[in-house]
Amino acid sequence: MSGGAERAGVPASRRVLTLPNAISAFRIVMIPVFVLLIIDPDTATAGLVLFAAVVATDWVDGTVARRTGQVSELGKVLDPVADRLAIAAGIIALAVAGLFPWWAAALIIGRDLAVLVAGAYALSRRRIRLDVRWVGKVATFSLMVAVPAIAWSALALPLAPAATVIGWAAFAVGIAEYYVAAYVYATDLRAALAA
Repeated sequence: MSGGAERAGVPASRRVLTLPNAISAFRIVMIPVFVLLIIDPDTATAGLVLFAAVVATDWVDGTVARRTGQVSELGKVLDPVADRLAIAAGIIALAVAGLFPWWAAALIIGRDLAVLVAGAYALSRRRIRLDVRWVGKVATFSLMVAVPAIAWSALALPLAPAATVIGWAAFAVGIAEYYVAAYVYATDLRAALAA
């Protein structure tokens, strides 16, 4: 799936060495760091903060690419891959550490896997690239508020009761939006295949 670069009129280049691609690559490199920190009880808080920082910056590489005219074909793939890998790794690490429930992790990761498989099929077999939809972006944002807030609460850190309420409210809204977005993507894919 691609972002809104083409819709904004920014042409994509075949360049590899760009600042946005470096940001995406750096975010991928940080994944094993926050995973190792999260699963160690002594450093779980630091790992959670790093995870939250990595997923909170998911808009940075795309914004930099559009504003500097460095939109690239590689970046269109690398940015969402960095997002999905960071989210999946963080959620699994938090679940392993007992800071996030497995059932909630399965709802997020199961949907991501389904969308990933469908998107990979569309791109590899038919050269179809689906645009990221607004509802998908809002859903991801909601869940990226929810997951760290729920884990923050599980660690009994300051303002844990407020984090619990915010986290589960954001999760309820975000998971509903996540599956609505999956339906929208499935509809887009059907229409593209029919065309």
